Amino acid sequence: MRIGLWQKRAKQYFPDTVKTITNWFDEIIAYFDNRTTSGIVEGINNKLKLIKRSAYGFRNFENYKNRCLLSWAF
Repeated sequence: MRIGLWQKRAKQYFPDTVKTITNWFDEIIAYFDNRTTSGIVEGINNKLKLIKRSAYGFRNFENYKNRCLLSWAF
């Protein structure tokens, strides 16, 4: 495989990049096979984190949950 040859040559120059590609190889291949990404999940995660930051001071989890549910209702 050409990517394997590239990884062997590039390892001395780009060790972090080669390690990342090696660790995520199955996911990278899955994208090209199925054209699916985790973009939707990442977007939801980001939105929840933004709500969590802006909701600092809510007294309980129920208020946070309601705020999250309302953000997707509108």
